[in-house]
Amino acid sequence: NTGFTNIWSKITTGKYIAVLQIEGTITDEGDTYNQKWLLDTIQDLSDDSDNIGIVLYINSPGGAVYESDEAYLALLDYKYTGKPIIAYFAQLAASGGYYISCAADYIYANRNTLTGSIGVISGSSYDLSGLFEKYGVKYNIFTAGKNKSMLGIGTPVTEEQRDIMESIADECYSQFCGIVAQSRNVSLEKVKALADGRVYTAKQALNLGLIDTIGSLDDAINKVDIIMNTKITTTKVVYYTYEKNTGFLTSL
Repeated sequence: NTGFTNIWSKITTGKYIAVLQIEGTITDEGDTYNQKWLLDTIQDLSDDSDNIGIVLYINSPGGAVYESDEAYLALLDYKYTGKPIIAYFAQLAASGGYYISCAADYIYANRNTLTGSIGVISGSSYDLSGLFEKYGVKYNIFTAGKNKSMLGIGTPVTEEQRDIMESIADECYSQFCGIVAQSRNVSLEKVKALADGRVYTAKQALNLGLIDTIGSLDDAINKVDIIMNTKITTTKVVYYTYEKNTGFLTSL
């Protein structure tokens, strides 16, 4: 069991809106986020004719580019069904959290949300060579290929290696900015001007066009009904939340 889904509510609901919760650091597998669970859930909702739309409840500082992009693409596939995706930002929807939200048709944010952080970290390096030399620590690594051991703790970063890592960051950054520009229907130049890695308040994000409106989760849920032209009194809401199966000892 890799997680928990409110399946019993789903069985009895008929037509329903799915609130898909994306929380915590976006990675392959963590305490509050699980990539396989998320992708499987999106596919299940895509295949379910009773599901009329998704509300993405996002409370995340971001995470890995690969997992963020994979989730974004899975949500784009979901939209081929003709069902809408509405995003709702809770406390934080930054970096990869905002990346995933770019699949949404409409973005709501709580008035106290922090969002943005559009940027990329391609890696980090701790150069302890000076410390090693001071205390007589010998660091030996045997490689073939002059850059194979780059970013090692006992070797300084060369200008070539710095350029390599910057090129990786720049490529991912261009991809991220392009997705934001397409999603928000603004120019790439405008996105790059605001995408310096900082976070924005909900009001700032609204003025910059990063979100559509400031509102509540209920507003986001109602938006699905408005788009699908259904009656809210007959449409149920089912929450999908990942919960790691930690076992008895870990729970203690």
